Amino acid sequence: MGGLKVSYKWLVAIAFVAGLFMDLMDVTIVNVALPTLGRDFGASTNTLEWVVTGYLISLAIWIPASGWISDRFGSKKTFAFALAVFTIGSALCGLAWSDSSLIAFRLLQGVGGGMMTPVGTAMLFRAFPPAERARASAVVTVPTAIAPALGPVLGGWLVDNASWRWIFYVNLPVGLATLVFVLLFLREHKEPDPGKFDVWGFFSAGGGLALVLYALSQAPAHGWTSTAVVVSGLLGIVLIGLLVVLELWRPDPMLRLRLFGDRMFRYANLSMFMVYALLLGVLFLLPLFLQELRGLSALKSGLTTFPQALGMLLMVPVTGRLYPRVGPRRMLVIALVGITITSALFLMVGLETSLWWIRAIMFLRGISMSFAIVAAQAAAFASIRSEETGRASALFNTNRQVAASIGVAVLATVLGEHNSVTAFHHAFAASIVFGLVGIVFALGIHDEDAAASIRRST
Repeated sequence: MGGLKVSYKWLVAIAFVAGLFMDLMDVTIVNVALPTLGRDFGASTNTLEWVVTGYLISLAIWIPASGWISDRFGSKKTFAFALAVFTIGSALCGLAWSDSSLIAFRLLQGVGGGMMTPVGTAMLFRAFPPAERARASAVVTVPTAIAPALGPVLGGWLVDNASWRWIFYVNLPVGLATLVFVLLFLREHKEPDPGKFDVWGFFSAGGGLALVLYALSQAPAHGWTSTAVVVSGLLGIVLIGLLVVLELWRPDPMLRLRLFGDRMFRYANLSMFMVYALLLGVLFLLPLFLQELRGLSALKSGLTTFPQALGMLLMVPVTGRLYPRVGPRRMLVIALVGITITSALFLMVGLETSLWWIRAIMFLRGISMSFAIVAAQAAAFASIRSEETGRASALFNTNRQVAASIGVAVLATVLGEHNSVTAFHHAFAASIVFGLVGIVFALGIHDEDAAASIRRST
């Protein structure tokens, strides 16, 4: 890179942050455009749900397979392919001429997004030595903080001032620049013996997760006892049960579920599950409260929730340094206590509450989220061998995706169709339960299991 010497691990970090940012922002940026899409295409609400649900289902199918694909074909090739597919999918979504074509192109986008994040995570944790995993986790926190919060703000502004098509076109310059960067500067990594492709594991994992996520996405609107929800949910659970049996039996499974036998990996993932259910669940609830009950515009609502991202970003350099001194157990417990308290504070928010008070709660929530995400990610990969990083990343990201869907589904179900402050308070109260369960899981962590990531680098 000319006369400027940049450590390779930071080159990986730059590529990963750019890819993860696009992937995470895409989950929230589309929501604000759905009413406009309905008017332009003359589509019903049920049809438009597939613009969001189709993307999530596509992610669910490809995340589990990403570990084997990366090990077999190389992490650089796989990441570049995922970036290209995501960027092409974004361009096609912007050019969509009907609701059906948009849904099809969203499915294509999900193929890229489903592989991009887990493969990028594996690349990042291979590039950073164990003693610097907290620093790598802090890098991940940056897009995790900004992207979901920026999505509604940017999406609302683009829909109001340009066109809904720009919520997809905005990915093009970032995607193309990142693809060129990856091809020029990143190194290839393949595992010498990735094993044969686990066809049955792919279909049972992809099918099971897709059906369960579909049931979770439909349950709040159609009820947990509706035929579509019950049938898809039960069939998904059956396929996931079959997946567990198959993957524990195979010597070279696509999803190495035996990794959950590692105490640190297991409890870090369980803690992270609750953190992400809380993160996305409340980011789903609060904009509804602000826009439907308080009458705020999408843009002003986004600016009110954005302080959470600021709190996370402010604490990124601090959490990376504190992790080796405090250890993952205490860090996660303190973080989850903070998140739970901020959930409880929403019970005192009403129609006349100052927006600055809400922003203060979100800022404090962001500080706690930063502690939780850095600690959980650094600890989860602390005892994972390099050759298993790709498969561990697939499990970690599958866990995160399911957690986000469950968090939104449960809180949306508790909220129901009641457009009242009381209904929102009930939903916020339900989010407290996620925090309390997360604290229990965090207490199961033993710092000595994460010794490699706690040891300070020289």
